[in-house]
Amino acid sequence: MLLIWEILPRAGIVPSLFLPPMTTTLQMLVVEAPIYARHMLVTLQEVGIAMIFACGGGVLCGLAIGGAASARQIMLPMFSGLFAVPLVVLYPLFTAWFGIGSESKIIFASVYGFLPTLLGTAAGVQTVDRQFLIVARSLGATRMQKLWHVYLPATLPTVLAAFRLGGALAIVGVVVAEMLTSTAGIGFLISKYRTLLDSPRVYAAVVLVLVLAIAFDGLVQVLERRLGIAQQQSGRSVGKRSVASAVA
Repeated sequence: MLLIWEILPRAGIVPSLFLPPMTTTLQMLVVEAPIYARHMLVTLQEVGIAMIFACGGGVLCGLAIGGAASARQIMLPMFSGLFAVPLVVLYPLFTAWFGIGSESKIIFASVYGFLPTLLGTAAGVQTVDRQFLIVARSLGATRMQKLWHVYLPATLPTVLAAFRLGGALAIVGVVVAEMLTSTAGIGFLISKYRTLLDSPRVYAAVVLVLVLAIAFDGLVQVLERRLGIAQQQSGRSVGKRSVASAVA
């Protein structure tokens, strides 16, 4: 793919305005590294804060809602309906409420990644082996102990899948918001150079977004492998030990 990226525009098969050569794109990254680094730091800061609310909040709320039948029946349909709404069309409201600074980007990306994380986690909670819950109740575990020591260990694969989706959407949300209204960030550079028809610099910014997304996905894969090894060694006894530690 990298060779095709380099050969097609060099051979004139694809106009360089649509697809600049790979070497030209990488040259822009090297020549203007300070500019891209400064804007990348802005994007990383916004993405990091958004992921805390989107992924962390989504997992916690998903565990709480999925573990309570009454809350699940009332709130899950509401969140499912909100997830079906294209939030991008609502972004002007976020700018009206929170301004065009980093706050609107962070809140928009947090909501964008929060909903799929919550829904995925809540769906995983419903697949928990009911024997674990019976043992937990018989040993007097509180609701918080059941969430932390039963639901979370038993739903780790689903939680990580929801975490991956929510984190990816948080990155997308930040970049899209920066492209719409911003004065800093990688999305701002993409929008700026696109307006100037400066394709090499546009693709250089896009490469940085791809690197950020791939790095996040790689971190999640490392976490999945480590947890997968632990699960293979312990098997289904993970949930039972978690229940025992909860009441110890």
